[in-house]
Amino acid sequence: MQKRSVILAYILWLFLGQLGIHRFYTGRTGSGIIQLILGAAGWATTGILIGWFPLFVLWIWLVIDIFLIPGMCRNPE
Repeated sequence: MQKRSVILAYILWLFLGQLGIHRFYTGRTGSGIIQLILGAAGWATTGILIGWFPLFVLWIWLVIDIFLIPGMCRNPE
């Protein structure tokens, strides 16, 4: 497997993180799909207030990803 760019992964995280694109880029397709579902379902249901819970979970996960991205880029799956 080829090594991924940490800078590009952080750029993807910053602009498209709520869609899990940085995880797709680093080869974490399964968790990328989960982040995509959390983001889409969360934003789709914020009008009825249910969506804030999945978004809160996603935002905590994205903060944790700040520290995990370098490792994900060194060891892509």
